[in-house]
Amino acid sequence: MANSAQARKRAKQNETRRRHNASQRSAFRTAIKKTIAAVESGDYEAATAAYQNAVPVIDRAAIHGIIQKNKAARHKSRLNTSVKNLKS
Repeated sequence: MANSAQARKRAKQNETRRRHNASQRSAFRTAIKKTIAAVESGDYEAATAAYQNAVPVIDRAAIHGIIQKNKAARHKSRLNTSVKNLKS
């Protein structure tokens, strides 16, 4: 347990940040799952809409350091490829 005022404050800050990061990570995963589900359903319009909603969520996670930027680029690329494959 934190004994000094400084340590108590840091513990409080860490807990707040942990909750925020968990929320952002959950939103990131949910956006990806929604896009994948739309692709698997075979509906191009729904998949495109889900992908358009997922991109800002993925970018936000990368900007805030929840995930690394290359991971964000990889997810966006793979999702975009799967959405575009529906069209053909």
